[in-house]
Amino acid sequence: MRLTDSLMDSPLIIGAGPAGNAAAIRLAQFGITSTLIDRDEDVGDPLCGGFLSWRTAEQLRALGVDIHAAGAQFVSRLRLFAGAREASMDLPQTGYGLSRHALDSAMRKVALQHGARIECDTIRAISEGTAQGHAMDWKAETIFLAVGKHDMRGLSRPRRARDKTLGLRLRLPRSALRDQLLGGAIELHLFKGGYAGIVQQENGSTNICLALRKSALARSGGSPVDLFEQLTHESPALAERLGDDWQDARFDTIGAVPYGWICSNTEDRLYRLGDQAAVIPSLAGEGISIALASGIMAAKYHWEGKDAGAFQKNFANLARRPVRLASAAWHAAESRIGARAAIALAHIAPRLIASFAELARIPVQPSLAPR
Repeated sequence: MRLTDSLMDSPLIIGAGPAGNAAAIRLAQFGITSTLIDRDEDVGDPLCGGFLSWRTAEQLRALGVDIHAAGAQFVSRLRLFAGAREASMDLPQTGYGLSRHALDSAMRKVALQHGARIECDTIRAISEGTAQGHAMDWKAETIFLAVGKHDMRGLSRPRRARDKTLGLRLRLPRSALRDQLLGGAIELHLFKGGYAGIVQQENGSTNICLALRKSALARSGGSPVDLFEQLTHESPALAERLGDDWQDARFDTIGAVPYGWICSNTEDRLYRLGDQAAVIPSLAGEGISIALASGIMAAKYHWEGKDAGAFQKNFANLARRPVRLASAAWHAAESRIGARAAIALAHIAPRLIASFAELARIPVQPSLAPR
């Protein structure tokens, strides 16, 4: 198996999602050409990341990515549901609903316009400046690892939880009823062992993404269909939003998501980005922002000749507060008592919920802003 003839000072970016594309765009703004390697030639539609916070929108604008042209839907309200209980409030600032397919496509287009190269290969392992792929080995002095929730051999993230967390996604077509129920809002439907986030995306499609414990799915016999049937009996609001066509849709799943994990060290000249750097529970709506921030910051560290280990440590410090806050809220919300308390708090003190939404954002440091 041969090594590519790529220039050694041209960084490799493994994964062309938000983190990888952000790194490629920012490197290009510094005059550095990079090579993006993705396992799919066509842009996919990963399970997580359908909501963009106001912080995320700010970061994307700085990178030159037009989310409005991509079809982003305005989101100004937050609704919480727990069984028959519900609460509603304004978001601190406007967010957006946009699928990962649309976002990743828009970001890849900008990266290519800036001169980044993209290659299709499945990377199996990384060792001493070499990314070992199925097609060939790729050699570079600097590698950015941005493969999302999928682990790389030899670089796996620990999964210590006994009751592991699963991701489950259902995408429903536009309907007049869902337009009426969901327009301009993001919803969190809380249930024992998990929650469902619902938001409309481009063209009015509805994205329903669940994060749940393995035991919650097991209680329904391991069947996503039976799980949704059970949830519709517990929650009239969820049943109304699912409508009569949900059983015709396809379920997408991902297993053993290590929510709460943060990487504080790395190998020499290996930058770990996005979910490889920090995995924030998705109910905070900050996963894409963390991915972008890591790519932007890592690109600047590389341009300045700083050590990858320094980047990893400093980025871990930035991510720690939002990840911890989101993890605490997630653990509370997945219990019936915690879910009811969240609804009550939203009625009594909505400003506290808004404050959490602000505090759970990763801070955008001057080093992350464009030159």
